Amino acid sequence: MLYKYVRQTNEIDYIKGDILVFLLIIMVIKTYQVLLAVLVMGAAGCSKTEEIATPTETVSLETVAASKSSKSKATLQNSLPFKFGASVNIGFLQKNEKYRALVTQEFSSITAESAMKIKELHPAENTYDFADADYLINYAKQHNKRVHGHTLIWDSSLPSWIKNYKGDSKAWEKMFKTHIQTIVKHFKGRVESWDVVNEAFKDDGTLDKKTLWYKKLGPDYIARAFQYAHEADPKAILFYNDYGHEYGNFKRRGIVAYVNKLKARGIPIHGVGMQMHTRYNLSDEKFARAIKEVAATGLKVHISELDISLNPESNKSKKLTSDLLKKQAAKYKFIVKTYNSIPKSQQFGITAWNVTDGDSWVPRSYKRPDWPLLFDSNYERKPAYQGVLDGVK
Repeated sequence: MLYKYVRQTNEIDYIKGDILVFLLIIMVIKTYQVLLAVLVMGAAGCSKTEEIATPTETVSLETVAASKSSKSKATLQNSLPFKFGASVNIGFLQKNEKYRALVTQEFSSITAESAMKIKELHPAENTYDFADADYLINYAKQHNKRVHGHTLIWDSSLPSWIKNYKGDSKAWEKMFKTHIQTIVKHFKGRVESWDVVNEAFKDDGTLDKKTLWYKKLGPDYIARAFQYAHEADPKAILFYNDYGHEYGNFKRRGIVAYVNKLKARGIPIHGVGMQMHTRYNLSDEKFARAIKEVAATGLKVHISELDISLNPESNKSKKLTSDLLKKQAAKYKFIVKTYNSIPKSQQFGITAWNVTDGDSWVPRSYKRPDWPLLFDSNYERKPAYQGVLDGVK
């Protein structure tokens, strides 16, 4: 009995020992797995840190940061709720890198300063020259910019063949229609809008009967010009364009009455271009009245050739001062703010007439010092630039 008990006791002890050994083995395995996991995680962590610290990765991160900074930089084309454009000189666009870079960066709409006027596009009766205009349109497509056509019918910038054209009323009408439709069809689908007729009114608000078109085609030539353009491209947005809306009531109200009559007749006119070659010391009330009265037509409104002179008195010894720059900025701000208050569906956009003070027509034409635009001759932003941005805040 004693032997049996001892034998059983030893067997139990052996069993207990086996269990303890088994448990110890399991604990060792678990501990090894935990240590292994820690080592792997540690190794992975070290590897991640080393990748971030490599010069290649650092450069990449800096590039991304620079890209984000560039994208977040306020420009006219990414800061305004409507298109803001410029007229452009094709030669400068082709050959001046700073000019081209500034146009690319800032403007969402472009107008040819001269390349789409009659003399340039249609230099001889049976000759059309689309080279410069096509270059502009290809550039615009590449950079996702709208193109506004300027201008189909104008009494200035006429080639000699039109001035000396011989023919009866039917021949003149055929030439008139062919000119409009050949040009519009060539650019169909690529030019979004046109100044169909430019500067046909006198300052007293009546049609200018001294223009060649009025003399040869009669008083209703404007309506027919719009009809011909619409036939050539039914999707194009068509404008009547003129200067002086902000200076006095007679001309503006004559234009407004005329376009309202065209609308009532079903003539396909879609907008009014307010050129606004203006000056810094004109009262705010005049700008506000002009913009609101034109908007009352219900048509689209395009401030189409904006520049604000700082030397309207043509003082040849005038110097640019910080006070003048502040006043110019305030005027740009007011014009933009007033324009932004008209119905959104009527806001076709604002176009500055060229890019920098050094490119502006104003100093050249008036032979005086002047600084009418948003950028100085060194391609730097002026206070007027911030005035435009502040106008929509």
